[in-house]
Amino acid sequence: MKDKIILICLGFILSGNGYCERIYSYPFLNPGLALEKRVDDLVSRLTLEEKVSQMQNHSLAIERLGIPEYNWWNECLHGVGRSGHNVTVFPQAIAMAATFDEDALLKMGIITSTEARAIYNESFKNGQQGQQYQGLTFWTPNINLFRDPRWGRGQETYGEDPYLTAVLGKEMVKGLQGDDSLYLKTSACAKHFAVHSGPEAGRHTFNATAGNYDLWDSYLPAFQALVTEAHVSSVMCAYNRFDDEPCCGNSRLMTDILRNQWHFTGYVTSDCGAIDDFYKQHKTHPDAVAASADAVLHGTDLDCGNEAYKTLATAVEKGLLDEKEIDTSLKRLFRIRFRLGMFDPPESSPYAQIHYDTLECDEHKDHALKMARESIVLLKNKNRLLPLSSNLKKIVVLGPNADNKEVQLGNYNGFPSEIITPLEGIRAMSNVEVVYAQATSHTTALTTETDAALAAIKDADLVIFIGGITPQLEGEEGDAGKEPNIGFDRGDRTSIALPKVQTDCMKKIKAKGIPLVFISMSGSAIGMEWEAENADAILQAWYGGQSAGTAIADILFGRYNPCGRLPVTFYRNDQDLPDYHDYSMMNRTYRYFTGKPLYSFGYGLSYTTFDYDWKMKPENAYTESDTIICSAKINNSGNLPGYEIAQVYIEYPKGLGYPLKELAYFKKIATIPGQDVEIKLSLPVSRFAKWDEKEEKMLLPEGNYRIWIGGHSGDCKLASSFRLIVKKQLF
Repeated sequence: MKDKIILICLGFILSGNGYCERIYSYPFLNPGLALEKRVDDLVSRLTLEEKVSQMQNHSLAIERLGIPEYNWWNECLHGVGRSGHNVTVFPQAIAMAATFDEDALLKMGIITSTEARAIYNESFKNGQQGQQYQGLTFWTPNINLFRDPRWGRGQETYGEDPYLTAVLGKEMVKGLQGDDSLYLKTSACAKHFAVHSGPEAGRHTFNATAGNYDLWDSYLPAFQALVTEAHVSSVMCAYNRFDDEPCCGNSRLMTDILRNQWHFTGYVTSDCGAIDDFYKQHKTHPDAVAASADAVLHGTDLDCGNEAYKTLATAVEKGLLDEKEIDTSLKRLFRIRFRLGMFDPPESSPYAQIHYDTLECDEHKDHALKMARESIVLLKNKNRLLPLSSNLKKIVVLGPNADNKEVQLGNYNGFPSEIITPLEGIRAMSNVEVVYAQATSHTTALTTETDAALAAIKDADLVIFIGGITPQLEGEEGDAGKEPNIGFDRGDRTSIALPKVQTDCMKKIKAKGIPLVFISMSGSAIGMEWEAENADAILQAWYGGQSAGTAIADILFGRYNPCGRLPVTFYRNDQDLPDYHDYSMMNRTYRYFTGKPLYSFGYGLSYTTFDYDWKMKPENAYTESDTIICSAKINNSGNLPGYEIAQVYIEYPKGLGYPLKELAYFKKIATIPGQDVEIKLSLPVSRFAKWDEKEEKMLLPEGNYRIWIGGHSGDCKLASSFRLIVKKQLF
């Protein structure tokens, strides 16, 4: 592109200095022009065939205009993924959600976009910017609702609560996209739009059905927040059908809601191969020509695929769509590339000077460790076994995840220079003898290993069993879970139970009368009924990223006070779960589950204790235009500094099908022993609006409510009732 810019350098007599006035071969190359004029000029110069070539994830170079090739597909779920460069790898998304720390998510997004820019700038310098996973358009975050723990990709989400997902997703988008008024640092993407959370095995043919209430109450709020509040620059439409229309060609989702109601102006990409599914899998369209035309008409601008959109020129020739529709999509795509600075001199973009040596710098690695520590959830601590005593002489470490570097990286991951496993972290942190044996694999017994493990524990003070599952067992279709007879089927889980072989091993340990700590590493809720009853302490450590081992050791030995909270409900067993294929929210997640969970949403213990008291109670009645203003004080009544995550829940009028309880606010607060910390709540009543089936719109339910504050969704420390009087609906 440089040869398209002619530099005419003129003497500047008055100052004695020189300056360069740039004359551009084409107006679209001039960064001084308004964005829309540049976009219009570029698109106007393309032939139909050239336009079509730009609407596929691998967009070809147009040499006559100096437009370089570009690959749109890139990932940064928890750090830059798949780039081939050593990068900082944070805990898996579900683990980051367990921090309940929006500031930490924002910083993580900033770090990730910084490393992404460093990689892109290096690739640009070396002429490799057209390669996959080297670009600036990232298909992150995954904000689908983790409605069922059997979904293998739930680990990529921020959990089962729409509000938590929205709050954290918005911070991720802000961190990725930056705060410049014109230029994007990177482009974020809200996926998978919408009503998408399994089954993995049938996602190319599955028809998800959900009533209007569940659609607006559960499946759409996070997407709406990212589009209308965080101004996410991209949305990815899902593989499945919704109400019998493929999501990437869905009139209600794509046209009515996304474009017309939410006024989304960014670009939409298909999931990879989703347009091909129209005619190959869903059988809703006769061929690629019809499918591609319909997708474009519904606002899908980019085809991540190898076939469908190559037929768009034919679709225009046959009159299935007008070239103007092609132009509309193309302008959305090029608008993003212009905002990423891809057609500007490097000095124009505030992000073009980020250097390669920022990768894995100390600040980035420190934040990965911070988030790993904050993500770990203490589920049980019988007789205050943890933190471990300094008087221990021998610890035996067992289990398939104790020394498994791969498992803690999750999926859609990058690769760091160094990975610290739990075994390495424990050995580095303790002065006691540490003996290790794997004991079992994730799903099968290892007789020799088990015998060695049982022999090793005979004089041990403590056994730490580090088990759970792995991204090779739960994950995306085709990538994981091909053992249906023992609980895993093509990415999804057929049972939430901890694999029996691990429980059996721990039963043998327990029979020896030695204290047992169970550390579970997984991307989803584990059914651990026996462990909850019999282990002395339990940590949920997720897939903790590059520093998982150090973080686990810090918790075990008391160098960090645990503060993670569950972003999903931990059910007791499979009998607690409705039909996996049913998208109704009835009896799903803490908001609608009528049973007794093993561990509640928002649950997590600390090494210290907290007391709650009202400072200013809510009023007794409100109208639709009011805001609930109240405050509470939280006192660290224990002996150690620690974080509390205060959670505010709303209970709706009974008997109308609304949530049993619903997270409305949370605040992570740092405390020291004896200290009172005040939290202030300002909650607009308009947030309580729910879909009314009769009126076919969002309305405020009138009636009796309760607001309460506590440490998790089953822990009501403070409560106050009020009546909502609706005089005139705001919607």
